[in-house]
Amino acid sequence: MTTSTPTRLEPGADAPDFTLTDQDGNAVSLSDYRGKRVILYTYPEAFTPGCTAEACDFRESDAPLRAAGYTILGISSDDPEKLAEFRDAEHLDFTLLSDADHAVQTAYGAYGERNKYGRVAVGPIRSTFVIDEHGKITEALYNVRAAGHVARILKLLVV
Repeated sequence: MTTSTPTRLEPGADAPDFTLTDQDGNAVSLSDYRGKRVILYTYPEAFTPGCTAEACDFRESDAPLRAAGYTILGISSDDPEKLAEFRDAEHLDFTLLSDADHAVQTAYGAYGERNKYGRVAVGPIRSTFVIDEHGKITEALYNVRAAGHVARILKLLVV
């Protein structure tokens, strides 16, 4: 288990490639999206209040983001079956990916020590990465709050 502050990605860095299982049991790789712009967001756990609010905000903003050329991918430690339930319950129309061993979240600096309610804990760090069509990080946002985060992304991307 990671016990130190994670290494954060900076704009201009290569987005670490990965292959994860989606909510339907399919293998999905970041390289599948080469030539497209991606918003990759990591969240702690499906069906929790903050994660549900954030996912629903992304759902409500999916059309304008797609129109601007972005694809949304969500990553959590949940298993594919739970992700499918979450997608169906919240009517999400974007891909959710299972990172059960936290390897991808760790590679992105989105898993490690964090301050949780005044205590240091090890776990997922709610983060969002904007990746350009060449696989480069253009924005790396860490420790984001679920409320208002998607509106911030829309403003940042001028969508």
